[in-house]
Amino acid sequence: MSSPLRVLRRITAERAPVAGERCEMCAESIADDHRHVVDVEGRQLMCVCRGCYLLFTDHRAALRYRSVPDRYLAFPDFSIAQGEWDALDIPVGLAFFFVNSALGRPVAFYPGPAGATESELPLDRWRALLDAHPDLDVALADVEALMIRVPERGTAHARCLLLPIDACYEFVGRMRMLWRGFDGGSDVHRYLDEFFTESAARARTARR
Repeated sequence: MSSPLRVLRRITAERAPVAGERCEMCAESIADDHRHVVDVEGRQLMCVCRGCYLLFTDHRAALRYRSVPDRYLAFPDFSIAQGEWDALDIPVGLAFFFVNSALGRPVAFYPGPAGATESELPLDRWRALLDAHPDLDVALADVEALMIRVPERGTAHARCLLLPIDACYEFVGRMRMLWRGFDGGSDVHRYLDEFFTESAARARTARR
């Protein structure tokens, strides 16, 4: 009698190769422009078909997987004092923040030449910032993030957007590819401006 492993190897060998990307849950073929779910326990994004995506859209349910929504929000009245930003211990002028439900707390990441770097977020100071700006406290855990950009002193006002978490990681990956030198170089700064402009154009204004 064939062992299960031998049968599995035979099935794998006989299966015809399929071009294109596949759903990481059911192996259905998916388009380049597909949706994602977050593996909450494994802390990773999974590329999925529409059917699998729809299985995990109820964010009130205690599920291991959560679908990443396509929600973009802008906060045009947002402002942050330099002291408030410095209190968060972010070493650069841009970061994204989201609630990691596996850890049970919010976390902060900022882009750099090595990709997304986690910063030790002082939770009391982050809570104080949300208390001062209660309209920001709307991101769904694990799947949405607040991205805050604080330009150099005196150059422009700060900006804040709520973005899908996959958009944040795509942004960080692109920044890593473009990064040159100490501060990233002109390509990084150009891409940063383009990203915020395009994301703001997709966003609707958040309710106060």
